[in-house]
Formats: sequence, structure tokens, C-alpha cells
Amino acid sequence: MLTQKRLSKIKSVASGRQEGIVVLQDIYDPHNAAAVLRTADAFGIQKVFFIFGKREKFNPKKVGKAASSSANKWLTFKVFSSTKDCFRQLKRQGYSIVGTVLDEQAKSIFKTKLTYPKIALVFGNEHSGLSAEAVAMSDIRVYIPMRGFVQSLNLSVTAAICMYEVFRQRQKQLHKFLLGKWEQNKLAKLWQKN
Repeated sequence: MLTQKRLSKIKSVASGRQEGIVVLQDIYDPHNAAAVLRTADAFGIQKVFFIFGKREKFNPKKVGKAASSSANKWLTFKVFSSTKDCFRQLKRQGYSIVGTVLDEQAKSIFKTKLTYPKIALVFGNEHSGLSAEAVAMSDIRVYIPMRGFVQSLNLSVTAAICMYEVFRQRQKQLHKFLLGKWEQNKLAKLWQKN
């Protein structure tokens, strides 16, 4: 039975969901993906797209339930079999595509404007990062500047830093980036069934 307290929580979370998509390309480890899902939920990003062009497909709704506190049951997923199809859809829907790369020729994420009304953050797999195709099709390429000997971070850490930076930049005018009332109500009704 749905209590008033639970219903209030559902409505509160739905009202804080913001426009944006996290895209994961050819992820090897479902547990890393589950950690990214938990962060997406924490920062109010509702949509996560998975691209399985070269890696074995897994169901985002069924991975990492224990480790991710079942964040996957609160998020919306779409699965693609090619990067081209995913990016074409994003561009048709007006998203600015931000590819994360290990390349200092790219822009520092901390010096990049990330306050686009519609933004898609794209992360590559744990071993080779984004594909050349994804890098070429990205509107903006960013990297996380580091001061140590290590030049890369775990996928979930990279995703968390990037999502936080988007959230931080949007914070002063967050109301502009929230999902519309119709979408919020739709989510709240859906979540009442969980």
C-alpha cells in the first residue's frame, strides 16, 4: 500500500528530474554501469542510453540491483545497436552531445559551458574509451584535468564528476532545466507501481 509519505517522496523526486541524457557506449562491466545509474538518479538525470555495437548486450533493468540500490528501477532506458543510430536520434531531438575523451586537445570540463537546455553526456568503455566514430560525432569533446601520474579514472568516477559539473553549472537556474509538469506527473504515476 502506498503511504502518503511515500507518495510525497515520489512527487518530490519527480519534480527534481532534469533534462539530460547519459549515454554509455559498449560498456564491459554491468557493475560499472550500475554505479553510473546510481549517480544519474542522485543528480536527477532520468534518461540513460546504452549503445551495444561491439560488446555483449545486457539489460540495464536487471543489472546491479543490490550494488546500485536498485537505481535502475527509477530510470528510463533506451538501447541502441549502433552509435550512429543513437547520435542521430539525439541530434534530431536537439541534444548537444558532449563526448568525454582522454585528450588534452579537448576542453577541460571545468572550462566548458554545459548549460545547454538539452545535453547528452557520452562515456566510452572502461578499456578504450569512446570510439573514433563517437568522438567525431560529438559536438563538444571534454576531458577531466588531472594532476597525478594516472591519466584515467574509473568509468563511474568520470561519469560522476561530469554529471556533477553539469548540475553545478545549472544550479543557479535549475528550474529552466527541469522536466515539464506532464513528464513529472507521468514519472510519478509510473513510480507508484514500483
